[in-house]
Amino acid sequence: MFTLAQARHLLATLRPRIDELIVLRADLAELHADMADGNNSPHGGLPEVKALEARIYGILDELGEQDIQVKGYAPVLLDFAGEREGRPVLWCWLEGDRDIGWYHRLECGFAGRRKV
Repeated sequence: MFTLAQARHLLATLRPRIDELIVLRADLAELHADMADGNNSPHGGLPEVKALEARIYGILDELGEQDIQVKGYAPVLLDFAGEREGRPVLWCWLEGDRDIGWYHRLECGFAGRRKV
């Protein structure tokens, strides 16, 4: 369980890795597109696909090891288990958000997001 302050601190600590994940995801998407068109890619070929995938999965595993729930990868959507007013919630961060500014009840999911 994370307090909101703890979740925000952990997110700030992990932001460089999350930013790296976003760059790797874009590189992999471009590489797949180039390969599908039969074009050479500045990102390489099949060996680089495997290397990019391994690096991406490594970062996703790292996040999971921190008890962060990875709900999405494109865009990145992270949930941190917490409590608000005596009720279990998930502090919710979506790629593009500056900080954790949302939460939702466990049973409501993303559709139930509310401002902190």
